[in-house]
Amino acid sequence: MAPEAERPPLPEGLVAFVKRDCPTCGLVVPILRDLAERLKVTVYTQDDSSFPPNLQPLDDTDLEASYRHRIEVVPTLLRVEAGVEVERTVGWHRGDWELLTGQEGLGAGLPALRPGCGSASVDPEVALDLQVRFGDHSLQSRRIEFGTAEDEVEALYERGWTDGLPVVPPTQRRVLAMLEGTSRAPDEIVAHVPPDLAPCTVEKVAINAVLAGCKPEYLPVVLAAVEAACTEAFNIHGLLATTMTAGPVLVVNGPIRRALGMNSGRNVFGQGNRANSTIGRALQLVVRNVGGGRPGEIDRATFGNPGKVGFCFAEDEEGSPWSPLSTDLGADAGQNTVTLFPGEGPRTIVDQLARDPEALVRSYAMNLRSLHHPKAVMAFDCLLAIGPEHARVFAEAGWDKKSLLSRLHELLLIPREELLRGADGVAEGIPETVQAKVLPKFRPGGILIVHCGGEAGLFSAMIGGWVTGEMGSQPVCQEIRG
Repeated sequence: MAPEAERPPLPEGLVAFVKRDCPTCGLVVPILRDLAERLKVTVYTQDDSSFPPNLQPLDDTDLEASYRHRIEVVPTLLRVEAGVEVERTVGWHRGDWELLTGQEGLGAGLPALRPGCGSASVDPEVALDLQVRFGDHSLQSRRIEFGTAEDEVEALYERGWTDGLPVVPPTQRRVLAMLEGTSRAPDEIVAHVPPDLAPCTVEKVAINAVLAGCKPEYLPVVLAAVEAACTEAFNIHGLLATTMTAGPVLVVNGPIRRALGMNSGRNVFGQGNRANSTIGRALQLVVRNVGGGRPGEIDRATFGNPGKVGFCFAEDEEGSPWSPLSTDLGADAGQNTVTLFPGEGPRTIVDQLARDPEALVRSYAMNLRSLHHPKAVMAFDCLLAIGPEHARVFAEAGWDKKSLLSRLHELLLIPREELLRGADGVAEGIPETVQAKVLPKFRPGGILIVHCGGEAGLFSAMIGGWVTGEMGSQPVCQEIRG
């Protein structure tokens, strides 16, 4: 909205805003005529320059005056002194009109009270256009004008602002609409985004969310993801610079999953869901466009993986026999969160025959042993995505998440002689100087469990992590704020 100082002065006296398409406005026309015989009255009309007749209305069909003076309901009656509004009332209420005008006996024979109608200036179809035309233009980002012959999509690609796929042009209207998704100020600094450590405002995140194809209601999740990615614990700079394939994997928990219509079921890691597809993409575009993390430059991945376009999904909390991932990482139950995990693409775990938990957990252990390399120990975390049919095997036997993890870690204690360099003719492995008789595949807490996927199919999946520890990256669970 325009600041007070930028509002054009109003005519002295009484000022009314009306529209023909409002029964209450029609009701007060005789009262406005009566007032005009005694006082100075100016009427702005929103939808018909001839309404109301005999009052010489000022044409506000472009809605500029209504927008600038924040008219939300018609009729609105203002009292103006020295060009400044000093009082207003909305709708028709005899007592309020009499107090504002100083006139008694208004609208004799009419009902004492009638609510007004929504102002044409707040109609969702036009409100953003009015903000673009008449607002305070508080957006701070540099504006790029394209030539009339330029194709916007191609121009954005040529300027390097895409991930290789077409993006949505971030027009002022679209960015303003995106910012409606959060109560946070557009100029608030969200994070300093590596590798350039560029300050990133809410507005900058909104621009990239538009590019990615997000809806405004997704913006709080994207903001939380940017905050999480730029923590020292997650270390997005290191994740970019590694030659490994990993990138940010986003897991959303809490009621917001359902509010946004996110997918936690069939094809959970795949295409087809707008929120899943665009939230993770928006984070990657922020890292690229704000932080400067471009492939072939600071992004040194040897192979990468398709998830680096954007990898985001929701946990199936309602169908899970266990607590959600977010509470495992310290969040309160029912809290809206996004967890960032530094992961590669998912690998399917197939076990069609196990009907008891011991058989199934052994299948898991065999697959997990191979993660990155069978001789790689205590170096990488894993996000284990358990499908509903596999989860049911554990739940029916009374295995909680703690029991499952405990047994997995037991099964993944590996004898030293199998891990030594050169063992079984494989050069990879641990050096002879390591003296422990057995070594765990994963560090304590290095296996995270999330419940998701389609209800049919005896499958689970594992998402291998990147290097853990001070030189690596830790999973980060971030609260989603409005």
